[in-house]
Amino acid sequence: MTGRRRQHKAKSPEAECTTSKNRNGEIKEVLLPRCTDFTEEKRNETSKTAKPKKMEKESRTEDNPKARKLAARTRTPKEETTKMQQETVEDATKAPVKTTKVRAGGGKAKVEVVLDKETKMQSEVLMEGKKRQTQMPKTTTAPPEKTTKAKKSASISPEELKETTKIQPETAENNKKAPTKSNKTRARCGKAQFEEQTQSDDATNAAEKTAKAEASAEKPEDTTKGMVEDRHAVHNTLRTTLEKLKIKKNDKVNTSKVINEIRKIIVEHLKKHSQHFKEVETPLNTGSYYENVKISNPDEFDVMFPMPVERVDIQPFGDEGAFYKVAMKRGNNPLNDFQENDTLSASKMLEEFRKEVKKSVKESKEWQVTKKERGCPAVTLTTQVQSVPISLDVVLCLMVKSSWPNFTNDGFQIERWLGGKVKQQYKWKPYYLVPKYKGRGTEEKDGVLAKDAWRISFSHIEKDILRNHGSEKTCCEKDGASCCRKDCLKLLKHLLHLLKEKNSSFDKFCSYHAKTALFHACSSRTKDSDWSASNLSHCFQQLLKDFENYLLNGRLFNFFIPSQNLLSGCSQKMCKSLADSIKEQREKGFPIFK
Repeated sequence: MTGRRRQHKAKSPEAECTTSKNRNGEIKEVLLPRCTDFTEEKRNETSKTAKPKKMEKESRTEDNPKARKLAARTRTPKEETTKMQQETVEDATKAPVKTTKVRAGGGKAKVEVVLDKETKMQSEVLMEGKKRQTQMPKTTTAPPEKTTKAKKSASISPEELKETTKIQPETAENNKKAPTKSNKTRARCGKAQFEEQTQSDDATNAAEKTAKAEASAEKPEDTTKGMVEDRHAVHNTLRTTLEKLKIKKNDKVNTSKVINEIRKIIVEHLKKHSQHFKEVETPLNTGSYYENVKISNPDEFDVMFPMPVERVDIQPFGDEGAFYKVAMKRGNNPLNDFQENDTLSASKMLEEFRKEVKKSVKESKEWQVTKKERGCPAVTLTTQVQSVPISLDVVLCLMVKSSWPNFTNDGFQIERWLGGKVKQQYKWKPYYLVPKYKGRGTEEKDGVLAKDAWRISFSHIEKDILRNHGSEKTCCEKDGASCCRKDCLKLLKHLLHLLKEKNSSFDKFCSYHAKTALFHACSSRTKDSDWSASNLSHCFQQLLKDFENYLLNGRLFNFFIPSQNLLSGCSQKMCKSLADSIKEQREKGFPIFK
């Protein structure tokens, strides 16, 4: 003791180092890598985690506020960028620093003080970085789990160090901006400029996302609304057209009465005055009028007058399976007079039948017989009913009561539509042969001329199918649901008729092509719900697409005889032209109907 003054304690090495922390010479001397306790690996680790030059500068300014402010003002962008890049790995490098401090503590106490200061500075920088992260606008959609893991990175094991440093950066994977672009921005500007740029980019990105979301939300609604309006407009157009195509009941009654009277007159004449056609059966009413698919006016009728043949030999004429040559077997049959070279001549028989029909209507002054058309199997009669011209096709045919030809084995696929039992019942019925030939009548095959061949006909089956067209028995009945099968056929026939009026090159296309297309469509879309009356627009356009495909491919096979192509007589150019015309009408909402 010296007088009243207290006894001074001896200064510890730590206190001595504390009082001299502003002396740069000692710090530099401490940091010289000459300590024998550090291995080469430890020196490398210490140099990575704590840089001496940076530590020296910061230690000089730590306790001097003026120096710290001056350093903050004169800090270069490169130093700021280096500081911010270190923030992403601050937590991961914390543990190695502590380990280094403990290991170095045994060497010199001054190293421990310097590292302790460095750790303190790193903690302050880390806290400042966390505050900036919390103040950043929340534009990214990174899951909260990643942020939590990043904050707790100080406690993760060294094995998870690489994964932790990937999760820590602010720009998560969900952010659409590339990380390299953000790094370049950080390198170009300081801390304040970078924050401002980041906020601007995030705001722009959010605005773009909002605009895209609004556009994507509005476009489907607008498109759907437009499509619905178009469907309603097309549906109304088709319904209006069908109303125009309806036949008035009074017209039906008046024309039916006239047709029934002339048909009765012809049958009576054949039975009483004809030598070869006395055995004619009850006429069969066929065609669109009796199928209930006639449009506009009841002005065309088809009636078949069948002649039964029991003992006949029928052989195919050609490869299509639609034409046949017929030979009468031994027996007393009045039709034997038309047989030449063991072949029943269709042309001679039709000529005799035509003469008898003319005789039968001679007394009826209202009816006239039209001129014969080449290859036509019918005798056409015309008259007028209430100033409306009417035509009647009287068709001669052979009724064959035997199994259907082999060419029909792969056709008539109605099992999934009408059922296997219904198909079998139809196949038990007879089929008919009409005096119809294809091409030139003088063409000869196996000693038989084409004009003497017979074409097979299933008109009676077609009529029955269209009348009982539903997969359910109650389809289109009072107590059942209504379908649009017949309406689609009417519209297709009407469209074809209007297009033929505009372009005469379409004359080779007929209503039978439309009927065949409908049969194929019904056999593929078999349920009544597929043809709901409320879906008329969709069903009709689907039928048109089917018909367009047949035309573009140039193949429309007979529904009963799949080996016969009904479009074989039409050129590919003609088929494509018709398909394009139908497609144009379909895409424009059928302006031809308006």
